[in-house]
Amino acid sequence: MRIAAIQMVSTDSLGHNLERAGALLAQAARSGAELAVLPEYFCLIGQQDSDKLAIHEPFGSGPMQQFLAETARDLGLWLVAGTLPLTASQPQRVTNSTLVFNPQGACVARYDKIHLFRFDNGVERYDESQVLERGHTPTQFVLPSRDGHHWNIGLSVCYDLRFPELYRAYAKAGADLMLVPSAFTHTTGQAHWEVLLRARAIENLAFVAAAAQGGVHPSGRRTWGQSMVVDPWGAVLAEQAQGEGVVLAELDPQTLAQHRAQLPALQHRLL
Repeated sequence: MRIAAIQMVSTDSLGHNLERAGALLAQAARSGAELAVLPEYFCLIGQQDSDKLAIHEPFGSGPMQQFLAETARDLGLWLVAGTLPLTASQPQRVTNSTLVFNPQGACVARYDKIHLFRFDNGVERYDESQVLERGHTPTQFVLPSRDGHHWNIGLSVCYDLRFPELYRAYAKAGADLMLVPSAFTHTTGQAHWEVLLRARAIENLAFVAAAAQGGVHPSGRRTWGQSMVVDPWGAVLAEQAQGEGVVLAELDPQTLAQHRAQLPALQHRLL
């Protein structure tokens, strides 16, 4: 299966971001991608974190979800829509949600980001809990690829990457591909991004694909980028450092089976 990790440098204009996402997804489809993954906050990186409150939608309706459903259907893609803000149960909060659309344009899975990022090094300060309502439920979906293989896919978002127990739970449930749409800061990404992605792939003998924000945004925020696809042995199959782009890679289920047969670590778990 060919997968596309879409890298963006989203702005504070929803219309502009949807236009750029559509163009990049069309490029992925022309390149033969069967599954395309958008980055976290593909729809908006505002001047401040609370800007996303102004564009939130109830689950199941709204212009962002209509755009995603129509794009998946028109391009014939499985589309994992990075994250977008959906109406939460608490006032002045939204969920940071990944939605999965099949090639018929139906939403077949939803994952709400479980772990909320907090960071303060005296210069940069982030606290997602001020705006976001966290999710509680790990989510997987099954993608029947054109070659007949059924891919079991686990969903996660950005800061989740630092919590290996989530990915281990997916591996125990049979996941062979894990997705990580992200907007890592430049500071934390430079230090930890690649090593964490490769570790999650190696320890779970699974493919990992991460679609990232990568560049300087209108607010001055700088994201790390380096969207990549990693194989179950920890090898980076494809990546892009910064800027908009489509990162393409071929995922071979035989490679997955070979590595798991040669090193049956998942069968040796004791805890």
